[in-house]
Amino acid sequence: MTNSYAIAVLPGDGIGPEVVGCALEVLDAAEERFGFSTDRSTFAAGANHYLETGELFDAVEAQLRDKQAILFGSMGDPRVTPGILERGFILEMRQRFQQAANVRPVRLYPGVPTPIAELTPERCEMVIVRENTEGAYVGRGSTVHAGTPNAVAMQESLNTHAGIERVVDFAFRLALGRRKKLTLCHKTNILVAAGQLWQQVVAEVGARYPEVEVDYVHVDAMCFHLPLTPERFDVVVTDNLFGDIITDLGAVIQGGLGVATSANLNLDGSAPSMFEAIHGSAPDIAGKGWANPAGAILSLALMLGHLGEGEAARAVEAATVEVLGSLPSLAGADMGASTSELGSRIAAIVREGRADTALVPDSLLGVLAGMAPSRLAR
Repeated sequence: MTNSYAIAVLPGDGIGPEVVGCALEVLDAAEERFGFSTDRSTFAAGANHYLETGELFDAVEAQLRDKQAILFGSMGDPRVTPGILERGFILEMRQRFQQAANVRPVRLYPGVPTPIAELTPERCEMVIVRENTEGAYVGRGSTVHAGTPNAVAMQESLNTHAGIERVVDFAFRLALGRRKKLTLCHKTNILVAAGQLWQQVVAEVGARYPEVEVDYVHVDAMCFHLPLTPERFDVVVTDNLFGDIITDLGAVIQGGLGVATSANLNLDGSAPSMFEAIHGSAPDIAGKGWANPAGAILSLALMLGHLGEGEAARAVEAATVEVLGSLPSLAGADMGASTSELGSRIAAIVREGRADTALVPDSLLGVLAGMAPSRLAR
């Protein structure tokens, strides 16, 4: 029987529809080549929809919940006050669907330029696992005496043993299948209460994985070591805020936001996981054909691995890497091709079976996401 998967598509704002359109063209090619199918439902979400209707995540939650995965474009527009879309849609999705682990590969692909002198692909291959539902992003905060010289703002950070344990256990399992090294990144000398809880949980869970070496680095030191000696790290696990920051640094190292991708994983299969490039909506270049679709297409590779289509995931990743390595520039008018042309090039390589999977020998993206239980194929 042919596997069929119910997926939700949320193109979103700015360049989101352009790069997601490329990812869907590649998905068409992968289905044709590898013999599975998808039942796709597209949902209006983002700034335009919010400005027209006032609707946020509540309006689509029920319809998204029965899907097996979500392919997400980008969200954001200067016409909407910062925080409304982020909290009202993206963070709500992570919370309600318990997308507990944000997984971001930091991998320098062959032929992709990096600003770090003499860095080679062999030295830069890690995964950062970010706790995705707690920390500073769940605390609402409060302000008194706003607008006066006596204004006081308080922002909470919530850390629970259960929330930390589930993401730490995932990180250890991931490390077990890789180079058997896990690094906790925190700030235990200053954030003592939260830091001690994280260290306690890592020690407890680590006892179940004696084969995995455990390391620790302060988050400020991480910002020093990550660009200079990325080979020091394999799997890094960290809290929500720190993970948000260091993964953007990792994206710069691997060639820029246009080639970086992420998975927001539900770890027990009770709700859909969401897959997205980590770049923003870039409204200033929307419609110009200057956006690099690689991040969105690599998020498709993550999604395919999560759904169990590992061979297709590997082919999509390899085809993307082949095209990336041929570009004179990774973004803007100097890429040598438009957004849609790049998507078509990658789709053609997948469809024709020309993807050189030696470029991705361990199929990193597919293996990563495939660790989390996906919802059963229809």
